[in-house]
Amino acid sequence: MRRQLESEGFSHTFVWQDGPRAFYPDHTHAGLTAHIILDGEMTLTMGGKSETYSVGDRCDVPAGATHSAQMGPHGCRYLVGEK
Repeated sequence: MRRQLESEGFSHTFVWQDGPRAFYPDHTHAGLTAHIILDGEMTLTMGGKSETYSVGDRCDVPAGATHSAQMGPHGCRYLVGEK
């Protein structure tokens, strides 16, 4: 999965882990970010819509898009790609 992100031009990739129900309030990123769920689940809210992602799912957040993230009851471990 890391090689796939790198082949798409994501110059920085890393694995991140959050504890149960961790929450990131509204924020933005300077560049496009990709998140591939490795364990647990994450609910991403962007543009007034919430979607829950689980193992194997990928969610991309466009540069400058305001979004928030709520981790599931067992936390979440995910691969991040940043452009």
